[in-house]
Amino acid sequence: MAVIVNLDVMLARRKMSLTELSARVGITMANLSILKKGKAKAIRFTTLDAICKVLDCQPGDILEYQGEKIRD
Repeated sequence: MAVIVNLDVMLARRKMSLTELSARVGITMANLSILKKGKAKAIRFTTLDAICKVLDCQPGDILEYQGEKIRD
């Protein structure tokens, strides 16, 4: 997949555990773990908003697009 989830990077920068993020955002550990591992098929804007508020970051700090280069 071309979208990379950098949730683990932001958690490390904020010195926060997945357990703490789960409690503060109100999302189950299982769902956050799926997101962190890049296995999620989608994310709700409300969820992304809540994560960004808790981590004090922008959506682009968590989600990154790495597409394949297009050949001419």
